[in-house]
Amino acid sequence: MPGARRSLASPVVSGVLCPCGSPRAAGAAPGPGTEGGSGGSASPCGRSVCEASEQDRRLRALFQKLDVNRDGALCIHDLAVGLGRLGLHRTELDLLKIVKAGDKDLDGQLDFEEFVHYLQDHEKKLRLVFKSLDKKNDGRIDAQEIVQSLRDLGVKISEQQAEKILKRIRTGHFWGPVTYMDKNGTMTIDWNEWRDYHLLHPVENIPEIILYWKHSTIFDVGENLTVPDEFTVEERQTGMWWRHLVAGGGAGAVSRTCTAPLDRLKVLMQVHASRSNNMCIVGGFTQMIREGGPRSLWRGNGINVLKIAPESAIKFMAYEQIKRFIGTDQEMLRIHERLLAGSLAGAIAQSSIYPMEVLKTRMALRKTGQYSGMLDCAKNILSKEGMAAFYKGYIPNMLGIIPYAGIDLAVYETLKNAWLQRYAVNSADPGVFVLLACGTISSTCGQLASYPLALVRTRMQAQASVEGAPEVTMRGLFKHILKTEGAFGLYRGLAPNFMKVIPAVSISYVVYENLKMTLGVQSR
Repeated sequence: MPGARRSLASPVVSGVLCPCGSPRAAGAAPGPGTEGGSGGSASPCGRSVCEASEQDRRLRALFQKLDVNRDGALCIHDLAVGLGRLGLHRTELDLLKIVKAGDKDLDGQLDFEEFVHYLQDHEKKLRLVFKSLDKKNDGRIDAQEIVQSLRDLGVKISEQQAEKILKRIRTGHFWGPVTYMDKNGTMTIDWNEWRDYHLLHPVENIPEIILYWKHSTIFDVGENLTVPDEFTVEERQTGMWWRHLVAGGGAGAVSRTCTAPLDRLKVLMQVHASRSNNMCIVGGFTQMIREGGPRSLWRGNGINVLKIAPESAIKFMAYEQIKRFIGTDQEMLRIHERLLAGSLAGAIAQSSIYPMEVLKTRMALRKTGQYSGMLDCAKNILSKEGMAAFYKGYIPNMLGIIPYAGIDLAVYETLKNAWLQRYAVNSADPGVFVLLACGTISSTCGQLASYPLALVRTRMQAQASVEGAPEVTMRGLFKHILKTEGAFGLYRGLAPNFMKVIPAVSISYVVYENLKMTLGVQSR
């Protein structure tokens, strides 16, 4: 009857999962601490652990209701018809997102196992969203909390409008039924009402995940080839994004300065080390100090720090423009979209500041008294070698962006999602050590994958600074190294490079957090 309140989800849907995200059997008794509770083994939410057979029966009952054509898999048509029969009306785009989210084997449909995994993963995301909205932490969402949450995201509404949202939400097509989230008319939404309403509706763009899991902005290991971070609508509209970038740039400057001796040793070993000149770490430091004193350990650091600002700014602007060109307005892009946009933005930024990369290598390799400074080095290269010298090693540098950015992003997202799935119950905040560990592991994997290209790039940049070095191409240099030094020759300098990752990540994080507070960036 018109105006009667009804749940969006039928009892079949709402009874499938426990609030903790664990599958629940029909008629499972509440656990200790709940109404009618009894002793025994309990799930994380306090309910009794479900029997496997009953759990399977319940899930299969829902799956069979949705499997309209009885072929053992759910396609978009099955979901549209099946959910419609249960009173859930979804748009075709929503249904496509559900299938894409759960389709592990990429066959365009969900089998029973994929469907179960989708429901479990989906409910964990729902709980994160519910917790982020529940500002008072009382297990309910009221009108004031909806107003505050939407304001945090840059959307201003009145409390009366928020109450209308609580009363009813019209979903699906305009001729679909009116469905209610606030089932008991209390002007609040508890977890069960929230879960029942959204269980089979795609959830994405979780601002809390974007907020806590910054990566490229925080961690600087000397190679600015990572995919740029996303920013929430709130961060964009309040101007916090540029403060994050400034804090990240300052952190990178301090981090690179602190690890500059290891970075210069890496460059020396990449260019000069060979089978006949087996340079070790202690010997390399001794040689640098003997030749130019302790200050020589920081040669090339000045230009390495100076290039942070233009490179970060160009990459961020290019990333935002490429996202618009791709045609997406999503707050959180899918991984392949982020990789595409991030790699192109990185290529644009690297192309713009690449002469500074060549200068950095030449300054790191210079001998005492060879150049009076960066400008003198640039003039010397221009007069003796021409403008083309500023783009030596450009091709291997561009080729190195994809394996570095791709593997770094893939590893970081894998670790992030694994942590979110396993440990994110009340918040998406991973804490300092988890964030540092994920950043360190992903950066190390990215560097390992792209290191041979980075070594060839450095040798090509340094060609004119090494007496008697022949002009060779990238392909010719690869062949020469493999022939004279073997595959190990492509990894010269890897030890000092890895030695600087942990201190670089740790220093950049600490400095970033302090600069963030100084600039007035607030973390929720």
